[in-house]
Amino acid sequence: MYAPERHQQILTRARADGRVDVTGLAAELDVTAETIRRDLTALERHGLVRRVHGGAIPVERLGFEPGLADREGLLSGEKERIAKAALDELPDGGAVILDAGTTTVRLAELLPTDRELTVVTHALPVATVLATRPGTTLHLVGGTVRGRTLAAVGTWALRDLAEIHVDVAFLGANGITADHGVTTPDLAEAAVKRALVTAARRTVVLADHTKVGRVDLARVAALADVDTLITDSDVQPELADEIEAAGTRVVRA
Repeated sequence: MYAPERHQQILTRARADGRVDVTGLAAELDVTAETIRRDLTALERHGLVRRVHGGAIPVERLGFEPGLADREGLLSGEKERIAKAALDELPDGGAVILDAGTTTVRLAELLPTDRELTVVTHALPVATVLATRPGTTLHLVGGTVRGRTLAAVGTWALRDLAEIHVDVAFLGANGITADHGVTTPDLAEAAVKRALVTAARRTVVLADHTKVGRVDLARVAALADVDTLITDSDVQPELADEIEAAGTRVVRA
């Protein structure tokens, strides 16, 4: 097993159990305790866990939210496949919303230039990618910019979004389940995400498999408000089946 695969298994276990210990992981993954300690150190550098005596705790349990820079290099292959699959959800013309997040940035980079498309975003990284793209009319929503996500939030952003209507909103998510719908750690960002959903005729959630089955602090939308979830092929089948049974189409990229 390669280190990135091991890191993902450790992170999944930490999020499911609330913590992991070095001895148990070493036995389960058939590696030395020193290897596990190096893995936990790497995950901590990425802002995904916090080391404690004998193991680690996922940052979600400690009230931390990884920053954008910490998430950019994680699951890059999966995010690439999700973004490519999302291209099938684009209208031939018209308008779309791109939410904040590393996967939506990748989608922005892949947007075709052979059609006229209007894009609304409150995310600075998305706007940077699209500002000079041929065929794209970009509308940047204002507000207070969160340092962790580089996304505008607050009353200015909500006011701007209340005045628009688009064909599709491509929404990022920190968590999505059949019972709790779409969730995110920050209340202000959740309010903006709800406004994105309200402003769109269709909502497509882009979330890698680590987000499926996870619940965060702030609710964004019920699953009934989500038309399609695009995730990767490593999603747990039973979790994807629960979401499909609730009426949301699931695409495994």
